[in-house]
Amino acid sequence: MKTIGVIGAGQLGLMLAEEAHKLGARVVTLDPAADAPAARVADGHIVAAYDDGAALEELCRRSDVVTYEFENVPGEVLIPLVERYNIPQGFQPLYDSQDRLREKRNAVAHGLRTPRFAPADDRPSLEAAVREAGGFPCVFKTRTLGYDGHGQVVLRSEEDMAKVEPYFGRPGIVEEFVAFDFEASAIVVGDGRETVCFPVGRNVHRDGILDLSVVPAEIPDALRDRIVSESRRFMQECGYRGILAIEYFVKGDEIYFNEMAPRPHNSGHWTIEGCTTDQFRELARYLLGMPLEEPRLVAPTVMKNILGRDLAAAEAIAREGRADVHVHLYGKRESRPLRKMGHITFVGLSGGQFAAEWAARFE
Repeated sequence: MKTIGVIGAGQLGLMLAEEAHKLGARVVTLDPAADAPAARVADGHIVAAYDDGAALEELCRRSDVVTYEFENVPGEVLIPLVERYNIPQGFQPLYDSQDRLREKRNAVAHGLRTPRFAPADDRPSLEAAVREAGGFPCVFKTRTLGYDGHGQVVLRSEEDMAKVEPYFGRPGIVEEFVAFDFEASAIVVGDGRETVCFPVGRNVHRDGILDLSVVPAEIPDALRDRIVSESRRFMQECGYRGILAIEYFVKGDEIYFNEMAPRPHNSGHWTIEGCTTDQFRELARYLLGMPLEEPRLVAPTVMKNILGRDLAAAEAIAREGRADVHVHLYGKRESRPLRKMGHITFVGLSGGQFAAEWAARFE
């Protein structure tokens, strides 16, 4: 029986462990929190910081193969481990995704269109970057550690420039503001021989946090096929292995690379019930050296992200026990209004039907 080591033990590690167990594998996790969600189901759990070299060595020694569900693992610690242990995804996709400027330059180098962008670390470079990005409106973002809208400032006029000053001293980037129709996600898994892609979904955000994923995305077939083919090609040309989630801005018949994550993604949780296989299972298959399975959509599906403010509503829906409504609660002890506490997958439901029948159940 093989053991998968997972750096991180959040909800992504939880769902990966559940799928790994179904495939007959053991799972050992490492996380600073003793009560992290995945620790409840893992076969072993190491409580340690992500930069604890000795603890990471222990995780690797106890595992046949190692992955990560948290992309902010310090590179200086992970790089030597990649050289000595079986971490088949390697460090490169993680490294490329950890800096927005490096990420954008890498996307352009491999043929993907991005919004215009330029680095901005102080007032002079900020002013130059705004010009290079096409002027106002544009978006300032910290280059590292930003997520769910954190570390971002929309610049609509000269007066907004002062809002960036608290971030000076940290690497930043200014990106062209794309008035996109919607955001789409493509989730790709590849092993160097074959590459599979999950159906493309449309993402709806609220307060900078993913609120809904609607699958299939309501776009022409030709555009959907282009998103899939470009995502496959990008992963193959970069030499990436394992899983990669890519977010695109869709505007008319144009697609713009926004960002990527070399791990299972919130916008792919719907695949557990909405597809013939799911993102966690295919990642586990890859890690265990098993053939990948091309996913097929079971039915139109909507995933609702459950934050702390939605928790009571989700618990009420779970008690109703509806066959095509799948409530996943992550078991986090502390609930905060904007903390991700779970998700609900509605199989056989369109975005319009969700709006008419379910949206009012949530804040």
